[in-house]
Amino acid sequence: MEAHPSRQAAPRLSWSLGPSLGYGEGPGAADRGQQSKVMELGRDATRRFFNWFYWSINVGAVFTLLVVAFIQQNLSFLLGYSVLLGCVLLAFFTFLFTTPAFISKPPRGSQVSSMLKLALRSCRPGLWGRRAARDSQGAHLLPDQRAPQPGPSPQDIANFRVLVKILPVMVTLVPYWMVYFQMQSTYVLQGLHLHIPSLSPASPTMASSNSSMTLRAWGSGYTIPEAWLLLANVVAVLILVPLKDHLLDPLLLRCELLPSALQKMALGMLFSFASVVVAGVLEMERLGYVHRNETALQLIGEDLHWAAPLSVWWQIPQYLLIGISEIFASIPGLEFAYGAAPRTMQSAIMGIFFCLSGVGSLLGSSLVALLSLPGGWMHCPRDFGSSALDTEARTLATVAEQSRQPGCWLQAPESADSCRLDLYFFLLAGIQGVTAILFICISRRYERTRQELASPHGPHPGRG
Repeated sequence: MEAHPSRQAAPRLSWSLGPSLGYGEGPGAADRGQQSKVMELGRDATRRFFNWFYWSINVGAVFTLLVVAFIQQNLSFLLGYSVLLGCVLLAFFTFLFTTPAFISKPPRGSQVSSMLKLALRSCRPGLWGRRAARDSQGAHLLPDQRAPQPGPSPQDIANFRVLVKILPVMVTLVPYWMVYFQMQSTYVLQGLHLHIPSLSPASPTMASSNSSMTLRAWGSGYTIPEAWLLLANVVAVLILVPLKDHLLDPLLLRCELLPSALQKMALGMLFSFASVVVAGVLEMERLGYVHRNETALQLIGEDLHWAAPLSVWWQIPQYLLIGISEIFASIPGLEFAYGAAPRTMQSAIMGIFFCLSGVGSLLGSSLVALLSLPGGWMHCPRDFGSSALDTEARTLATVAEQSRQPGCWLQAPESADSCRLDLYFFLLAGIQGVTAILFICISRRYERTRQELASPHGPHPGRG
């Protein structure tokens, strides 16, 4: 397995740009007039809006995965990237030409700057106390004689209090995003070292001498793009969202058993925990074949990889579990971030939500880089996916030498089994499990506080 996934995954994963384009058109950038209409219809309308918003994103992902991933792996990476560039330009000009149809309001101050000032004021009350003492010198003047004193408005203070209650809930979602983005990084890398079947018949010229298990290592046939495994995730979302929206949610609503967004998010974390555990178990099985030298070379694009005789279809369960977790964590997370935010901060809160998802992806990549250092679980410098053109002669010589031994598999490099990706998966599972418990505690505290503020003694400034 690769010690530095970025060298392999970065070019292979540009197809993930397709789903990410949909995120750029989320509620933070949507028509504020339509958002207000959705909010006025109540919680049920908000829930349904985000269900179908997320569903539409995954419709676009189907084209990206089916077409672009196949082109990049089997034809030309540059051609596939050009298709994505064309989609970006089409989206940009479509947005540009339809801008007059949006209902926009002129900006009135910056909520972000107001929140930062209030945060500084909370951290350094002494500084603000001295400033207030200086300002009190003009207290004897008449109101029309006093200079205007800049400061937070009561609405800003109320919004800041809501933000302080929302942020801990959103921050505990970061480990979920660490697991979620594995399907676009380490899950793909794991699949490159499993048997990927060919779409067209081809006679392999380098394979194991054991005729019962022959893997394609060199040939002209098209292979199934490893990124197609992500379709299991997408299909799960496309099927489950309509079922949930039209059948499950109305039934639970009639029975008064519909869980809150926070309860759904906790359930989603459980499914993501199960996904990464399943990936770890599969990786342990793959390493078992590597230890027994039951591996073969297969050509993916222009790179050669040592693959175990396990079918790549064994990865479907972990992708399905991530897809189910999206239904219960990602979609309700959008609903919570938008519904709990005050009207004047809905765009800012949604921006924070997406920012934290990026933080989760960054932390996951940083953890991989840390574990790839010498002595780490994923330090295996001699097991990079080799360029087929640069190493053709060396690989052919190695295979020819090993194939003279009857009844033996091709022997992978000694460092091929030193990359313990299974331990990385189990570490993520542990992090997700601990933070899920922490999330449950924080969300319960948030719910109690929200109910207290929603009591007749004081209205709640947000909408959760």
